[in-house]
Amino acid sequence: MSDLSEKHCSFDVLDFADCDGWAQDDHAAAFSAFLKCAIYVEKNTYKSGVLGPKFEELLPVFVKARSLAASHQVSADTARAFFERHFYPVKIIPHDRKTGFVTGFYEPEIAASRVKTAQYSVPFYRKPADLIKLDADNRPKHLPEDMAFGRYHNGQVKEYFDRQAIDRGALSGQDLEIAYVADRVDAYFAHVQGAVRLNFEDGTQMRLTYAAKSGHGFTGAGRVLIDKGELAPSQVTMQTIRQWLAEHPARVDEILWHNRSYIFFREAPVDDAAAGPVAAAKVPLTAQRSLAVDRKYHCFGTPFFINVHGLLENDGSFSHLMIAQDTGSAILGPARGDLFFGSGDEAGQLAGRIRHDADFIMLLPRKNGAE
Repeated sequence: MSDLSEKHCSFDVLDFADCDGWAQDDHAAAFSAFLKCAIYVEKNTYKSGVLGPKFEELLPVFVKARSLAASHQVSADTARAFFERHFYPVKIIPHDRKTGFVTGFYEPEIAASRVKTAQYSVPFYRKPADLIKLDADNRPKHLPEDMAFGRYHNGQVKEYFDRQAIDRGALSGQDLEIAYVADRVDAYFAHVQGAVRLNFEDGTQMRLTYAAKSGHGFTGAGRVLIDKGELAPSQVTMQTIRQWLAEHPARVDEILWHNRSYIFFREAPVDDAAAGPVAAAKVPLTAQRSLAVDRKYHCFGTPFFINVHGLLENDGSFSHLMIAQDTGSAILGPARGDLFFGSGDEAGQLAGRIRHDADFIMLLPRKNGAE
C-alpha cells in the first residue's frame, strides 16, 4: 500500500473469516470477471493508483489466473481457493466517514430509430471533431484544472458547449447523430450511466458506449432537486427523480441543464446479449461482479469484497467479490464504488435505488503471488 494512504484513509487487515458473507459467495463468477482483466493485460497495462495494489503487484496473479483457467474447470471452490491463496483482505476506512459508500449503475435498454422521426427525435451524438483533450500543457489558465475536454476555436482553446447549448442545437448540421430515442429523460439517464443498448423496430440492437464528454463537471439531478427543496435526501433514487420529472414536464430543462456535462458515444456491437458494455478497463462488464472505482486511488483488476446489509429485498445482504473494471466522474474517494447490475429495466430497478453504506474490503496480493 502507498505511503500516501495516511492522507486518505486507514486500513484494517482482516482474515477471510472476518468478511461476513465471504464463504457463501459465488467465487467462480468473480473469477470469471477477474479473468477478463487477466487476459486483457497479456498485451496491455493498467495505470496504478495512489493506494495499493500497484499494477506490477497484480501481474503475477493475472498470470496465475490465466494458467488456472487453461488447465482447470474453475468451480466455486477452486475460485475461492485461488483468491484466498493469492490475496489477503484489507478493509478501507475513509477519513471522512466510518465506512465505504456504494451506488449502482446499469445499461439502459431503450426503443430507438436510426433516423429522426416525429416520435424519435432526441439524438445520441458521436464525438465531435472539434472536441480536444486538455492537459497541463494545453489547458489555458482561465479553465478549471479538472476540465479534461475543450474546443479549439479561432486560435484559442475554450470550454466546450454544455448540455443546454447542445440541447438547443449547438451541434446541429454536423452529421454527428448516431440514433434517436423518444424521451429526453431516457437519454439523460443513458448519459448518466455512460452506456445504452438501443432496440430498433426491425429487431436489431446497437450498443452505445462512452467516447468522450464535454469537460464540464457533473451535477446530478437528485442533488439539484434536494437543493431546491423538491426531494429530501432520503427520498432520492433514480425512480423518484424520474417520477418527479414526469410530474413536472415544464421544469425538465431547468433541472437537467444544471448538469452541464454532456456525454458523447461510440457504436459497439451486441456480440453477447448477456454481457455488459466494454467499459474503462477495456473488458465487458459483468452483472453484480464489476465495480466502478476512483482511478486516482485504485488500479483496474483489483478485487474488492463489497458487503452491504439490507441492500436487496429478497436477500438480507449483498456480499459479493467484485472486480474494479470501470470509473466515473461521480465516483470519488478510496472507499467509493458503483455496482454494475446488468442491462435492462430489472437491472435499472435494482441499480436506481442504491445509495448505501458498505464494507469496502480490498484484496491485496500476497508476497507468494508469483509462486
